[in-house]
Amino acid sequence: MALNVPGLVVMAVFYLVILGTGIWASMRSKKNEKKCTGNGMEITLLAGRNINLLVGIFTLTATWVGGGFILGIAEATYNPTLGAVWALMPVPYIVTFFLGGFFFAKPMRENKYMTMMDPFQQKYGNFLSSALIFPALVADVLWVARTLVSLGGTMAVILDLPYVYSIIISAVVAIIYTLLGGLYSVAYTDVIQLILIFVSLWVCVPFLMTNPHSLDISLTAYNATFQAPWVGTVELEESGKWFDDFMLLALGGLAYQAFYQRILSASSYTQAQVTCFASSAFCLVLGIPSVLVGAVAASTDWNSTAYGLPTPYERDQAGSILPIALQFLTPTYVSVIGIGAVAAAVMSSMDSALLSSASLFSSNIYKNIIRKQASDREMQWVIRISVVAVGVAGTGLTFLDSSVLVFWLVGVDMSYTIMFPQLVCVLFFKVSNGYGATVGFFVGIIMRVLSGEPLIGLPPVIRFPGCRLDDEGKMTQFFPFRTSIMVISLISILLFSWIASIIFNKCLLDDKWDVYKIKRRQKPEATSTDRTNCNGKDVTKQLLSTTSC
Repeated sequence: MALNVPGLVVMAVFYLVILGTGIWASMRSKKNEKKCTGNGMEITLLAGRNINLLVGIFTLTATWVGGGFILGIAEATYNPTLGAVWALMPVPYIVTFFLGGFFFAKPMRENKYMTMMDPFQQKYGNFLSSALIFPALVADVLWVARTLVSLGGTMAVILDLPYVYSIIISAVVAIIYTLLGGLYSVAYTDVIQLILIFVSLWVCVPFLMTNPHSLDISLTAYNATFQAPWVGTVELEESGKWFDDFMLLALGGLAYQAFYQRILSASSYTQAQVTCFASSAFCLVLGIPSVLVGAVAASTDWNSTAYGLPTPYERDQAGSILPIALQFLTPTYVSVIGIGAVAAAVMSSMDSALLSSASLFSSNIYKNIIRKQASDREMQWVIRISVVAVGVAGTGLTFLDSSVLVFWLVGVDMSYTIMFPQLVCVLFFKVSNGYGATVGFFVGIIMRVLSGEPLIGLPPVIRFPGCRLDDEGKMTQFFPFRTSIMVISLISILLFSWIASIIFNKCLLDDKWDVYKIKRRQKPEATSTDRTNCNGKDVTKQLLSTTSC
């Protein structure tokens, strides 16, 4: 197959449009910075907390509808061992946005946090918060990797462009416009990208549905033809795994900084809620074309196409089924339009992950811990360096594994089992403290590692009920073990926080052992009993002497 020159030209034009939009948005952000009362860091990371409603809806939707979303849904639908019932992503995201809008947006906005980690630093202090930031940063790096993997595979199939070149070019473009204008550049390029995703995918669908090599998908939905029915089934023994995947996607997204970056950039709580609810509808609509692509691919006689036999699944290319279907089941010009959708989806998610991780490092680590007196100019450079560092790290990971689902699931897995219970406790349970958070953190990590992960070849040490070999001979947990770990972690945080609170408030241990200073972080009560420490000394004068006007 020769290099697809017309396709390369179209992609070059697309990248120039995106880059131009990013430059224009960065110029706009500089004008707004002069009018805004907030600091430069707030302008860069949160667009001055005054982002347009429509732009907010577009950027939140585009953040979730990435390359992993588009290719992952098509892959699951086509895969004869899974089917459409396992292509879960659109529906759990509705749950994500509704829960976020109803419950999580309010405390975040009322306290005017800069990032998702601010409540942790305020309640637990810098040391523990630094440890909790680590899994959030790793999840963002994996997010960058999975989006680039999806684009690299697509370009390699349709344009015959080497995998390495397509990944590096896309990474450089996304890094450049994210560097230039922060959230303004990311948000306004997301508008262009989401429009392109919607139009491109729906333009390709009629050509795929009417191609001569495929049967009517209504006939193959429940009948085995060239492979198992594309609707798929959830057997009783697999129901626990299906539920686990659903909860993973529904609740894991609530522990991503990118979500709160959009919530905190809205001008009001009402606008933040509307943004969440509208985005959930867009995610559902944008998931339909990928399901149809997977269904058509499952209904295709590949022996009658130029692709030939064995089938994509038998060649272990199910992860690239969307570009393969576009390449061999549609005219050339249509497949080029389709790759535009994938490229747009990748860029829209990658820039969000870059800015998200840069926000966590610059605000919560550098500004709050390393250099509290850092100037706005210095912080701008820290944000830029962070964006480049995460971009390079994510790009490097793409050469280790080419599966979109591996990076997708491992990244969301960390957010769900480790970060989600921590976030719930710090926002909604006053009893939570550093001791409980520490125990919950290690309980979550240890249990997750010992539970194994077949995607990365990690065998399970803890075998939950129903653990057995899957169809590929890998030991797999069919019990909802991730949800179980999340719940155990959450209970551990609350239980040990409560125990620690009793120990130090009842003076069962001396104050010198209170390394997290949980008594000091509690609001003092106007009673005489609270004016003595565990040594029986009056601390009223001490409180007065350590309190500034």
